[in-house]
Amino acid sequence: MLAKTEQETLLALAAESVRYGLEHGHSMPVDSSRYPEPLQQQGASFVTLTIDQQLRGCIGTLEPFRPLVEDVAKNAYAAAFRDPRFPPLSPGEYDQLAYHISILNPAEPMQFESEADLVRQLRPGIDGLILSDRGRRGTFLPSVWKSLPNPAEFLQHLKVKAGFPANYWSDTLKVERYTVQEFGNGEE
Repeated sequence: MLAKTEQETLLALAAESVRYGLEHGHSMPVDSSRYPEPLQQQGASFVTLTIDQQLRGCIGTLEPFRPLVEDVAKNAYAAAFRDPRFPPLSPGEYDQLAYHISILNPAEPMQFESEADLVRQLRPGIDGLILSDRGRRGTFLPSVWKSLPNPAEFLQHLKVKAGFPANYWSDTLKVERYTVQEFGNGEE
C-alpha cells in the first residue's frame, strides 16, 4: 500500500507526463532513482483520465516490468495520446483533466467448473478480472463494477471487450482476478 505522499507524487507525475506530451510530442523520460524507494519498485498500473466525469482515456499494464514511477508516467501519456477510443488530447483539454490511478496487486488464476460457478465467485467492487482465450485478452478494473454491478453482466461485457460474443463459453477460457489500490484527484 502506498502512503498518501507517494500517491500524491504519482498523481503529480501523471499530470506532468501529460503536459510534457503536449509540449514535446512524446513520453516524458523518468529517472526512477529520484523517487522514494516504494515508487522505484516494479509495478503495474492503469491511469484513467476523465473530463466532467466522462472517460477521456485509460491505459495500463497488467504485469509489473518497470519501476512504478515509469509505468505511471508512460501510462498517463498513453491514456492522453494513444487510447484508440479517443483522439489525442488537445491543449485546451489539459486543465479539465481529472486523474485516477489504479495500482494492481498480482493477479491470481480462478478455478471454476462452469460460467455459473465463475459468476458466483465474483466479488463486485473488489475484483478486477483478466479474461483470456484463443489469443485474445481483456480486463476490467474493479471500478467498472460501478457501471456494471451485476456479476453476470460484468462478465458478459468483459467477454465482448476481449472480442468474444457475450454468450461465449469455452473449456479453455482462463480468468484471473486482481485487486487494486485506487486514488485520484479532481472529480470522482
